[in-house]
Amino acid sequence: MLLTGSEIIMQCLLEQKVDTIFGYPGGAVLNIYDALYKCPEIRHVLTAHEQGAAHAADGYARSTGRVGVCLATSGPGATNLVTGIATAYMDSVPVVAITGNVTTPQLGLDSFQEVDITGVTMPVTKHNFLVRRVEDLAGIIREAFRIAQSGRKGPVLIDVPKDITAQKCEYTPESPEPIEAPELPPEEWMERATEMIRESKRPFIYAGGGIIASEGESALAAFAEKVDAPVSCSLMCQGGYDQENPRYVGMLGMHGTKTASNCIRDCDLLIAVGTRFSDRVTCDTGSFARNCRILHIDIDPAEFNKNVDVSVRLKGDAGAIMKELTRRLSDQHHAEWMGHIGAWKTEFPLTQTAPDPDGVTPKEVFETLYSLTGGNMILSTEVGQHQMWAAEYFTFRRPRQFITSGGLGTMGFGLGAAIGAQLGNPDTIVVNAAGDGSFHMNCNELSTMARYNIPVIELVFNNGVLGMVRQWQRLFYGKRFSQTTLQKKTNYELLAEGYGVKALTIRTKADIEPVLKKAIDLGEPVLVNCLIDKDMNVLPMVPGGSCVEEPMLSMDC
Repeated sequence: MLLTGSEIIMQCLLEQKVDTIFGYPGGAVLNIYDALYKCPEIRHVLTAHEQGAAHAADGYARSTGRVGVCLATSGPGATNLVTGIATAYMDSVPVVAITGNVTTPQLGLDSFQEVDITGVTMPVTKHNFLVRRVEDLAGIIREAFRIAQSGRKGPVLIDVPKDITAQKCEYTPESPEPIEAPELPPEEWMERATEMIRESKRPFIYAGGGIIASEGESALAAFAEKVDAPVSCSLMCQGGYDQENPRYVGMLGMHGTKTASNCIRDCDLLIAVGTRFSDRVTCDTGSFARNCRILHIDIDPAEFNKNVDVSVRLKGDAGAIMKELTRRLSDQHHAEWMGHIGAWKTEFPLTQTAPDPDGVTPKEVFETLYSLTGGNMILSTEVGQHQMWAAEYFTFRRPRQFITSGGLGTMGFGLGAAIGAQLGNPDTIVVNAAGDGSFHMNCNELSTMARYNIPVIELVFNNGVLGMVRQWQRLFYGKRFSQTTLQKKTNYELLAEGYGVKALTIRTKADIEPVLKKAIDLGEPVLVNCLIDKDMNVLPMVPGGSCVEEPMLSMDC
């Protein structure tokens, strides 16, 4: 059939089972928006800002496992997507961003609202495309979705000049090609890995975001039982292992638990699965895992020996490799080692107290959220202290229920991501935890929540400071709190109501349960202003460049 480029875009999106797009219109994408107007099968969500659209597509993808899609016009519209694209890239999230551009004859002439967006995004996409012929458009879109979902997942950008969206060519429908699963590693390497595990007396499993990307949570659970080992999950793998399981020891790294740091100190084999050994995990790479051998399982060979030298590396799908290792192994038994784990968990629990006995602690807030929902909710976050408190104190039982910016650490990410997660999971409670610093970055997306009646609970931990930066200033900069005391005069309740969002406030410990219960029961967009002390800190903490085995357990160290 003969279709315009814009109509081809719609048909290709329908081929890929896309049901939601997040975006913002402009001159270079008018033809696309006209085609979208005639395509009721695809829901378009108009965000307040293109960055919010990118984060919403990201949150949709992380929470559903499907590809998120965002759309923006040329120039500033396209560049406003870049932070969101980079966020998805660092955390290996499948997103397809479609941008408009000036007409092909105007490219390279510094035309109005022209930006070389493929050049700009080259370092933060798996691949990007500039479409120069309408005949190539359908193939490029199909290839973009394949690239976004295959191997190590990630964002892909398609830049479409305006004249391409108006030109016509023949379109032939196609079904998406199945994503090919990677092959298992060579037999020699599989046998070496199996033998390492058999020889180990004190194995320790460290799981990263690759577990969730590969849908390998069941394989991880079975593998941990077979190996008889404790399990730690990275920030990106929260929920990839049931945290009610006694094998779970918490996060490892800068804000990991003392039990996890003891595990890395005393284990004789570290089995690292679907992780890239971020500096936030290793801290001082020279002393990281210095007393053990390392088995590294990952889909991306570029991560092998990049940050940490390993003994054996297995390239491939994390879930498939663990299933194969589990099949090869007989039941391992490490009663003495697991006894140490249980003792450490009892000796070093995560605790938190407020300076005021009636004051609110984030620990109580997240534990109450868990109690009220039975853990059946999605929790997104911005970046900062509240992000670490969420990872420490909420109990994640399943994958895709923790949505956070790990690699890039993007303040302003969470609210857009929560909107995407809620639209992708309409029957699930979605809460976005924010600090008051992050909240001000993208609070305009409250208007998106109100317009579409998206029942996200925006939970703002309001301490009047940039808490994480201030914590570092307190410890390492002689309490010189340069520009981290916000002194904003924002009235959160009036601001929320001005956007058309219900507002509630938590002032004391006694308010926590009734206010959170009311927010949940309302079933509509709600902002909860949660007042906490400015000196609440994130602990444990490993100072930058220090050994991960020696976390600070108090601010008096």
